[in-house]
Amino acid sequence: MASAKAPNRRILNSLLQWIDSDYSAESPESIRAQPDGVNLVRCIPFVILHLGCLGVIWTGGSWFAFWVAAALYFVRMFVVTGVYHRYFSHKTYSTSRFGQFLLALLGATCVQRGALWWAYHHRHHHQHSDEPEDAHSPHVHGFWWSHIGWITSRRNFPTDYSKVRDLARFPELVFLNRFDVLVPVLFATGLFLSGRYLEQAAPALHTSGAQLLVWGFFISTTALFHGTSCINSLAHLMGGRRFETSDDSRNSFILSLITLGEGWHNNHHRYMSTTRQGFYWWELDITYYILKGLSWTGFIWGLKGVPDSIYHEAELRNHHDTVHRFSISSVQDEINTLRKVVPTAAAIAIATVNSPEVSAQLKKAEGPAIHRDVSELVPDGRAPASTPKPGA
Repeated sequence: MASAKAPNRRILNSLLQWIDSDYSAESPESIRAQPDGVNLVRCIPFVILHLGCLGVIWTGGSWFAFWVAAALYFVRMFVVTGVYHRYFSHKTYSTSRFGQFLLALLGATCVQRGALWWAYHHRHHHQHSDEPEDAHSPHVHGFWWSHIGWITSRRNFPTDYSKVRDLARFPELVFLNRFDVLVPVLFATGLFLSGRYLEQAAPALHTSGAQLLVWGFFISTTALFHGTSCINSLAHLMGGRRFETSDDSRNSFILSLITLGEGWHNNHHRYMSTTRQGFYWWELDITYYILKGLSWTGFIWGLKGVPDSIYHEAELRNHHDTVHRFSISSVQDEINTLRKVVPTAAAIAIATVNSPEVSAQLKKAEGPAIHRDVSELVPDGRAPASTPKPGA
């Protein structure tokens, strides 16, 4: 009987964690010590999120709902990259305590857990990037696990507050992190009520409460989740590498478009303390541009730049790449190619010369041989002004 109650108790504990993410009958240390594996209860929120997108079959669409979804994707992607990542995870700029709370509140609308949980896992990722301890390395665990599977594992659910002591000393941040389902529920409810209001107040928009809920919350949030997850999975698989880091982080322009600048991942892994990830003007980093604009208002300040030593390293790296193209190994490749080409060309030339037609053309003309005397050369070694004709 006791064995039958154990699974039910675990399920109940998992459900209670949806309300209070810090609640657990086990210690966080023991949970983190468990092996990786998909927890079906933890999959339920993602199933609901994706199934909610199918609601468009019943609600239909409108241009207003589409642009609301697109705007919320853009704004919340900036919040994920500029707030959860560049502020809470790396502290690349400063703000007031109230400003910090507002940023955490905005981050909670992204439905990617609390700011402290997010920062803890990201700092852990940098500490063990592409190593067995990395929770979402595509090289260690495969693409799908790094993209979504790791979030469904019980061992990755608790927040290790010891890794984010600088943030855990603020009770308001701990509250938002602990009850991380509160803001998403209020956000979804707000979208539904706004749609109901607009349905009556502005019928020309052709929207409704259910439609804004589907487009503004489910569709936009699902796209946001997969866009963010591309950095965990694809940013270690596609793109170029400017710096020789210990992991396989890469720079990708395409991922930078999707994530407003996070695609310059190799830059970031080389120097994570800077506010910008596009180190050069041609590396599009929309998140940095917005943060720069916010700094002019005084809401945030102290944006950290890229040190000259990093730029110098990048220049040396580019120089070495250029030299490599003309290195001995590269020349050797050309020599090896010539070794294959020259004998073939020589064989063709010999066969051509030995052909009867060419031999007739190359046959020496009849007549006496011409002998020249050394005296024909001028004393200073220069050739004479005119060459004497034979018999002259």
